[in-house]
Amino acid sequence: MVVKIFIWALFLKLAFSANDDFTYNGFNNASLLSLDGLAALSSDGLLKLTNVSRHAPGHAFFSLPLQFKKSAADSVISFSTTFVFAIVPEYPTFGGAGFTFVISPSKNLSYASPNYFLGLFNMTDNGKPYNHILAVEFDTSRSPEAHDVDNNHVGIDINSLISNQSLPAAFRSDADGQLKNLSLSSGEPIQVWIEYDGLGMQLNVTLSPLWMPKPKHALLSLTVNLSSILLEHMYVGFSASTGLAYSYYYILGWSFKMDGKIPELNLSSLPPLPQTPTSFKKSKALSIWLPLALSVFVLMAAAIVMLIMVRRKRFSELQEDWEIDFASHRFSYKKLYKATRGFKDKYLLGVGGFGRVYRGVLPASKVEVAVKRISHESRQGVREFVAEIVSLGRLRHRNLVQLLGYCRRKGELILVYEYMPNGSLDSFLFSEGKQTLDWGCRFWIIKGVASGLLYLHEDWDQVVIHRDIKASNVLLDSDMNGRLSDFGLAKLYNHGAAPQTTNVVGTVGFLAPELVRTCKFTTSSDVFAFGAFLLEVACGRRAIEANEQGMEQVLVDWVFAHWRMGKIIETKDPKLGEDYVVEELDLVLKLGLFCSHPLPSARPSMRQVTQFLNGDVPLPPLLPYQHHFDCMQKL
Repeated sequence: MVVKIFIWALFLKLAFSANDDFTYNGFNNASLLSLDGLAALSSDGLLKLTNVSRHAPGHAFFSLPLQFKKSAADSVISFSTTFVFAIVPEYPTFGGAGFTFVISPSKNLSYASPNYFLGLFNMTDNGKPYNHILAVEFDTSRSPEAHDVDNNHVGIDINSLISNQSLPAAFRSDADGQLKNLSLSSGEPIQVWIEYDGLGMQLNVTLSPLWMPKPKHALLSLTVNLSSILLEHMYVGFSASTGLAYSYYYILGWSFKMDGKIPELNLSSLPPLPQTPTSFKKSKALSIWLPLALSVFVLMAAAIVMLIMVRRKRFSELQEDWEIDFASHRFSYKKLYKATRGFKDKYLLGVGGFGRVYRGVLPASKVEVAVKRISHESRQGVREFVAEIVSLGRLRHRNLVQLLGYCRRKGELILVYEYMPNGSLDSFLFSEGKQTLDWGCRFWIIKGVASGLLYLHEDWDQVVIHRDIKASNVLLDSDMNGRLSDFGLAKLYNHGAAPQTTNVVGTVGFLAPELVRTCKFTTSSDVFAFGAFLLEVACGRRAIEANEQGMEQVLVDWVFAHWRMGKIIETKDPKLGEDYVVEELDLVLKLGLFCSHPLPSARPSMRQVTQFLNGDVPLPPLLPYQHHFDCMQKL
């Protein structure tokens, strides 16, 4: 028995030391690969990280751990990898959530969330040093939560979905030294080289189209000591994620080497990508052209019958007897189909966590609307869900985007809203090149959103908790009035009743700290988010973003630190210049801290907030001992 154990231990040691490099020119008969989630191997030898499933991750790892340090106290050994990938999106204009090359202490990432978390992290561990994760992301969607530079970028991520360094996808030409753009989601193969110099502590990421020699200059070059990030033994592989829109992520070949020259891939041996729908249709048309010519009259007759059937199916709806009570709030699918020109991509306003939003014009009235298509998976039942939507449709306030009605088809719910021509507030605050807002406009928007929230909390028939207040959910009408929108997460309950425990949803940086403990959203948790929103508008910064050291900086704590030093005005948005009212700016910054207090009992109500903003009541002084970190200990 002792001899068997010794032999097994010796085998593992030899296996770990022998497998410090490997090469896959395609994945036919691939050994030592560990797959989970959506990841799978195709019969053609492709490694597929995702499929048509939405909101799900996929992982593929080399099965054996590799030795990145000689001992726990040593520096990280040099390593390099190259692989060829291709991304084929569901929609040409919208990519999936992205994929990464990842080095992880474990192959088990089942705890990780999909969507913009890339199948690497979740809401609680994102940014934590105990993750010990190094990843290079290839992302074709722009997530505000991840502070993405655009919807076609490459980034180096260390323990967080917020990249330490990120640039639009490109390669530098050796001929003229100019950057040439690369479209990650073009469906064409792209080769990547990722190299770490253990002595110089330099991490380089280089891209180029397939068959082009490796460029001399890297796209990303980051000086970083990985000794505290990578452990002695780590796993290497890929992680991918789908969101509301999905993409196929293919790996055609992969080579890895510890401490030495990386084995080159045999590009001519790589498996071909699946035939695209367009090319398939062309080749099929050529192969059946003659039979079609001989039977054209029969096919024309069949096509007419089919057209009638498809037209009926296209505009089919679900409508039950109980919906008679909601008839005045219901739109026909045919009307919405015509309003959006068949939900064409050119009328797509955006893709969010809960659906695609299209711009439309109602045929009869010529009224512009925003039409949101979402999958309906409500646990409370269709009838209760529609009743709640119709109740929200009765909201009437000048600072709320009005929900005009709904339509229902099978598992799909379609919501119709007022159209806001000036888009979202965050595009004015954070988008490069877009005209900024002066202080007068910002202060007007703030007071408008506060008025809308007061209506939701106290002045309507029921209490409405919005649960997702942030600049991206504030839309601007033609007169630049702020309108609170997106009630997809809203909860209703009667005045005087206690809110129910529910899943914690929302956006990191706007979630009140007590939600982790109680899971109960209240008007006070809305006030906390409103406080973070105030600081977003006044400072021109996101609720969480990377500081100069590449670490996550919480906006509330950053402003609080400046207030304690007596320099709170220095946190203002630099784009404001000197054109602002000092008293108003000072009020908004301090009110943001007041609303974002860690203790719910210390936050004001929205009625008090509007009184402060209107100058009816002076803002109470902040006390020096009310430090956010100190107060967190009381929760």
